[in-house]
Amino acid sequence: MSASLIITNASILTMDRANPRAEAIAISGNRISHLGRHADVMLEKGPHTRIIDAQGGSVLPGIVEGHMHLFAGAAELEHLQLYGTRGFDELKSRLLTYADRNPGDDLIIGEQADYVILSDHEPLSRQHLDRIIGGRPVLLYSPDHHTAWANTIALERAGLLHGRQLGPGNEIVMAADGLATGELRESEAIVPVRSLSRKGMRDRLGLTTGGEPDPFPTASEFESDLRVMKIGLAHAARHGITFIHNMDGNLYTFELLEELQRKGELTARVRVPFHLKNFMDLAMLQKASEMAARYKTDMLCSGFVKMFVDGVIDSGTGVMVDDYSDNPGWKGDPLFSPERFREIAIEADRRGLQIAVHAIGDGAVRMVLDGYEAALRANGRRDSRHRIEHVEVIHPDDIPRFAELGVIASLQPPHPPGNHGLPLEPYLSRIGEARWPCAFAWKALRDAGARVVFGTDWPVSDIDPMWSMQSAMTRPMWKAGLPDNRQSLDQSIRSYTEDGAFAGFMEGKTGVLKTGLLADAVVLPADLEKTDPASFKGIAPIATVCDGRVVFEV
Repeated sequence: MSASLIITNASILTMDRANPRAEAIAISGNRISHLGRHADVMLEKGPHTRIIDAQGGSVLPGIVEGHMHLFAGAAELEHLQLYGTRGFDELKSRLLTYADRNPGDDLIIGEQADYVILSDHEPLSRQHLDRIIGGRPVLLYSPDHHTAWANTIALERAGLLHGRQLGPGNEIVMAADGLATGELRESEAIVPVRSLSRKGMRDRLGLTTGGEPDPFPTASEFESDLRVMKIGLAHAARHGITFIHNMDGNLYTFELLEELQRKGELTARVRVPFHLKNFMDLAMLQKASEMAARYKTDMLCSGFVKMFVDGVIDSGTGVMVDDYSDNPGWKGDPLFSPERFREIAIEADRRGLQIAVHAIGDGAVRMVLDGYEAALRANGRRDSRHRIEHVEVIHPDDIPRFAELGVIASLQPPHPPGNHGLPLEPYLSRIGEARWPCAFAWKALRDAGARVVFGTDWPVSDIDPMWSMQSAMTRPMWKAGLPDNRQSLDQSIRSYTEDGAFAGFMEGKTGVLKTGLLADAVVLPADLEKTDPASFKGIAPIATVCDGRVVFEV
């Protein structure tokens, strides 16, 4: 049988250790039928075979995005984008321009507002935003989405101006006069303002809670949400992404994806978790088990639980082993008690579910590892592949525990301060110089045998995996003598392909290019082995192939 698609004239990096390179690849249906020399592969050419000439560029296995938020990221593309904004005057100009282009009284939502958007020493407040727009509610998100700033009218309408009692790890920052400053930390503080939007929380339902839309979207709202999901998938395909580890979700997320699959418009494999929040009881894990049983195909699957146990360093909501350097006496409050987390980890593991936990501070990382160790003792060792997301600061004693417990380190190369355009402060001062060697300790984790998966946490960072690889390979040191955490090209690609597939229990199916495996590939216009890593940003695919279909092509 002749091939349906042949990619040739390529520098193919298969990531298959037994057969690492090839010149051409043939695809029949949704499988790789031949991989090797150009002349041999072209023997499979038939009258209807489609040919893609890679023109000497690299061909990789399809990119596996190890950590992203598909629907929320797509929805945010329509918001005010503040990446790189510096100073009050520039913020004012961008906000007013966006408001003029989007008239009305709906909530203005901005993204990527740095913690130091005004300056290194002046925090953003409601008064600053009032000076720009006072009569229309405004909400600006930090890049990490764990902090936001609102103007006075937004705080008043949300009932937050005079403060409110919130759960652990959440805070409405208050001024000496007893009124809110405008800074909101974590979801319980942010959601009341975000809910002022006419769309309410539908854009972030899977992210805020694993619950379902209530009321359920109307037919027109469903079509609108379907359009947003399609935009997100197209954005991923344009960047060579063929497999998504989504880090939020619910049954409604699957309904949208299923409808796109029915229409032949699903352009990536997607894993969707059940998002367990700290206000839920243990019985809610039954929903995670039901999602796992219902969705288990190569294109749409579940089978894992997502949790948060802390916030972020910049806002002081990350949980540390020792005090914050700039705030003696404060270590951060976990969103779950250690005892409660162990109970959940044991039950989720007993159900055969994979667990993925957001843990930023070294105290949070230790708490999660302790929970996974408790699950292992209670249930016995199994191929669980539990994960820790971010692992920004880690105590040296906990580094070898990743390999010992079989825990995957899910890391984001764009996130270290000074990388990817991020400022150094307030992060470095918060953790203190003594902890710098233990922050974003990629090399130490790899050297200790941890399996490392890469992602961007889009929309927290730009979705571009090539820019992310650039950041991984060129990461600067904050001070001479610190560990060199730069990654090699091979390490970077593997963490975006082979290891990402492993994290999703899809090894032997995708993640490498090999005869008989599912046909997921990305064709790049440059030979990465001959390209300076400092110029990877902007290398955009000329074609993306998922499940044997060309889902994007220039």
